[in-house]
Amino acid sequence: MYRMIPYRGFEIHVELKSSAEDLYDVSFQIKGSQNLMLIGDRSGRIPLRNGPYTRRWAYLIAEVAGQAAIDVLLGTLVDDRPAA
Repeated sequence: MYRMIPYRGFEIHVELKSSAEDLYDVSFQIKGSQNLMLIGDRSGRIPLRNGPYTRRWAYLIAEVAGQAAIDVLLGTLVDDRPAA
């Protein structure tokens, strides 16, 4: 199963692979934003630990992990303004 989530000019690509009945291993990949050079392998997928997860939980955790990674790269927003 696959889902793409847009976030702050990036795309979080989430992939689920069945590991048991109704349980999934999940990985995500961040793509996008032409104005920011990322260090490292751009094609690398990041597997999430402590799985397997249910489908809803897997998508949620991968989305939050991807958003956190993007926030680290760009900085967090405070009242819709860049952090100082």
